[in-house]
Amino acid sequence: MKRFTSFFTAAGLAAASFMMGAPAHAQTLDPSKPEDALEISKRLQCGVSADEPAVYHWSGNIYGRSPGVRDKLLFKGEGMNIRRCVEVEDPERGKGWRLISREVMLMLDPATGEVLNTWENPYTGETVDVMQIHNDPVNGRPNFPVGSDGSPFTLSTMKEAGPYVFIPFEVPLFYTNPLAGGYQDYVGNKYHAMEIFDFAALKEELFDSSTPTAYPMISWVRISPWAPWMEMGGRPGQMVFNAMGRKLPGGFEELPDVLKNEIRANYPIYEQAPPKDDTRRNETTWTKFKLLQDQAAAEAGEAETATEGE
Repeated sequence: MKRFTSFFTAAGLAAASFMMGAPAHAQTLDPSKPEDALEISKRLQCGVSADEPAVYHWSGNIYGRSPGVRDKLLFKGEGMNIRRCVEVEDPERGKGWRLISREVMLMLDPATGEVLNTWENPYTGETVDVMQIHNDPVNGRPNFPVGSDGSPFTLSTMKEAGPYVFIPFEVPLFYTNPLAGGYQDYVGNKYHAMEIFDFAALKEELFDSSTPTAYPMISWVRISPWAPWMEMGGRPGQMVFNAMGRKLPGGFEELPDVLKNEIRANYPIYEQAPPKDDTRRNETTWTKFKLLQDQAAAEAGEAETATEGE
């Protein structure tokens, strides 16, 4: 799951329909109030505290879609995001919070469920090295009761359905491709994708502030260009990710073994959230691929220089 920006803006919704049925002990938050709406969004995203991070887990299928060819199930996917939310304060906008996270998503063999290190590309016939998604960090912008334009923070997309709350959130992505040159406005090749997050939670859990956080479910869909490590060149087509999951009450230890084992073996920093004061630029699959390629090229150059000096 790739970048989280400022969550849930625009017009808010009232919550009178569920307040009458709330338990007597509940401290019911009202999403029509900016401060309560901000707290609800924090309960949706965050852990018990900045010192006790939250872990989201999701699993699903990853398809390839190419013009004139039947869609192909390329991989099973297992992913996780570990995050903390830190308090921030602005003299004009008041007290808010900021999401700080990192994430891993594994490409698994669709038949065996094993982690893939190499993959035979069915479109090209070539065998390539798999770069698992491991982005650090994936941080969000600060959220306050008052927006930068002075408007109140609201939960515009929230919908009530019986005892549940649904909060859909779309992220259209269109920006300079970090793997291309400086003339994309003239020749195209912008990075163009979309991520869709659909949260679902029980009203009485999400809006009851007598408990420190809530444990919603999530559906995640991603439509994006071919991953760079697939070596697809200019072939038309795209990848379609479809996964479901939830925030885990048991945290990291509740993840499937395939994720825990791979993280502990190869990505150990992802067992913990980034530090509270993290201000680094966000990573994506494309920036991470470029970083690793550049590092490999530099190491190869150093090795060649050392060999020439012998």
